[in-house]
Parts: sequence; structure tokens; C-alpha cells
Amino acid sequence: MNFKTADLCDDFSNELEVCTLEFKSYGKKTSFYGPLYTVKVFEDNVLVKEALEDVPAGSVLVVDGGGSKRCALLGDRLGEIAERRGLAGVIINGCVRDTAELKDLHVGILAIGSNPLKSKKEGKGERNVPVIFGEVEWTPRKFAYADEDGVIVSNKKLF
Repeated sequence: MNFKTADLCDDFSNELEVCTLEFKSYGKKTSFYGPLYTVKVFEDNVLVKEALEDVPAGSVLVVDGGGSKRCALLGDRLGEIAERRGLAGVIINGCVRDTAELKDLHVGILAIGSNPLKSKKEGKGERNVPVIFGEVEWTPRKFAYADEDGVIVSNKKLF
């Protein structure tokens, strides 16, 4: 279904949280939505891969990487997992790499930047916990809607 976050804000402004972070789009899909699942990590993407491998198709994986720009939390291999499993998108408060390859993947990928350095592989972090960034509380099972204008979050499916 086609939607515009601006129109959703017009219709549901009292029911939404609007993310104040400005993301860059790295995937082929620039507009996506779905129930969200969360990962909270810092410069370590082991739990990101685990989540990509088991969250339901059509979901949006929200990765709170603490806003670090010192390494990437997602690259072409993890992006391919997201595409193959049918995720709607991935939103990262952190960086990606392999951007030339990511742009060809049929999945939404938003991040605050890119960095060619890979992350640590220690498995530290948390999954499916509320995370806060961009003045939004990203709670599992809320709904995320993203397009070229930004990202909004709702407690319920809007259409």
C-alpha cells in the first residue's frame, strides 16, 4: 500500500511519535512500514544478525547502536538476510557499510551514516527491549512508517 508519512501525520498527529533524527536511505525501498522489533547494541552486530534471522517477514528491525559512527552495524551480507527473509526495513541509529551493494537490495535500510569498518563480534546487547532515540520510544510491536520525509511510530496499525 502506498502511504505518505506527511499524510499520516495530518490524520493521526495526536497518536504518533515523530523521529527527530535525519536518516540516509541505503536500500532500494525508500518507503516501508511494519511492526517493529528492537536490538540495542554498541559497536557489536552479533544480535543484529540474530534478529534479522528470526524476526517475522514484513517487520521493521530497529537497531539502537547508540548513535556511534565508529563502525558499521550492517553491511551487504546482513542486508541480504533482511531482503531474503522479507523484512520491510531496518532502521539503524548507527552506520552501515557496503553501500554500493545495499542500494540494490529490495528492502528499506535507514542509517545515520556509513563507515567501512566492521563491528565487534562479542554478542553483547539486548533484544526486544524499548529503546529511545530521536525523541521516540521504540517499543516492540509498535508500528514504524518510513519514507523520504522521515520516520513515525504508532501504537497501532494505521491502515
